[in-house]
Amino acid sequence: MKTVRARALTSTATAALLLAVTGCSTMGGESASEPSSPSTSADGEPTGKVVLVTHSSFSLPKGLVRDFESETGLDLETRSAGDGGTLTAKLSLTKDDPTGDVAFGVDNTFASRPLDEGVFASYAAELPDGAEQYALEGEDRLTPVDVGHVCVNVDTTWFEREGIEPPQTLDDLAAPTYEGLFVTSGASTSSPGMAFLLSTIAEYGEDGWQDYWADLLANGAKVVDGWEDAYYGDFTQGGGGGERPIVLSYDSSPAFTVKGGRSTTAALLDTCFRQVEYAGVLEGAANPAGAEAVVDWLLSDEVQAALPTSMYVFPVSDAVEVPEDWARHAEQPADPYEVDPGEIAANREQWLTEWTDVISR
Repeated sequence: MKTVRARALTSTATAALLLAVTGCSTMGGESASEPSSPSTSADGEPTGKVVLVTHSSFSLPKGLVRDFESETGLDLETRSAGDGGTLTAKLSLTKDDPTGDVAFGVDNTFASRPLDEGVFASYAAELPDGAEQYALEGEDRLTPVDVGHVCVNVDTTWFEREGIEPPQTLDDLAAPTYEGLFVTSGASTSSPGMAFLLSTIAEYGEDGWQDYWADLLANGAKVVDGWEDAYYGDFTQGGGGGERPIVLSYDSSPAFTVKGGRSTTAALLDTCFRQVEYAGVLEGAANPAGAEAVVDWLLSDEVQAALPTSMYVFPVSDAVEVPEDWARHAEQPADPYEVDPGEIAANREQWLTEWTDVISR
């Protein structure tokens, strides 16, 4: 496992600043409503409404939701709170008056802040086989639900046509062979962009990542706001007439560019940063029993099996099989980059300031 040991910096970021630098969208679809009603049946089972606060990419088949409601007697209401960074910031801001009972979508790059601020209540869910490796050490307030990796992707058909070997490593991206070919989303405006920044910090260390970014930009790398801008706007396999055959995306992306049984893209597995998404019962939840039922449901075989095609992430459970295209084309890295969540929390503001300085030169 590739990790980084960064110097600790005192974080002075306020919740407002966190919203400004990590949120690429605002609260969508949330409306004021009555709080969930805490109640249990005669046999102690949770009943009533349970509110799930999550990010805007949350999506599961409606049939699964109906089955959950039918089997538990709960009425599941989902509230969107923007992307993962915005979600985390809003959970912290509303910790004393939570807007729901349970949250899903806080990832390992943001986990330490809500944990330090007491956003989540203790709940030791029974983890399926394979999930333990993704759990936060010594922590039972956040339960791992899915895993994915932010990786540089290449258009393999472009490189074959041009007779050029595609890059393999972060170093390669700054080589003259690949001048003007790479597009990435920004660290201050997108979750994958932040993950890519963390990959470079893990690889080059506190004293070297800024120089790497300077070399990357000097080699013609383009920085855009979000993943969709990069993938669908500039990437040659994004369908929009883009001109850059190297893009920041995910390890699962090649499973969605399959033509005639062969993927037209590939993820560079030596460039990947691991992202784990968690669920947790909110402290002060009106329906904590219902919240626990939701966490358990997210770990069920049915939900775990639906994650790849619904949210384009890998299940944490070894008990379910991924779709055939995933098994063939969505290879996971054996040695991804990781940065301790505490290191990220302590250094995020400084890293983003330094990154912004580099790309603004």
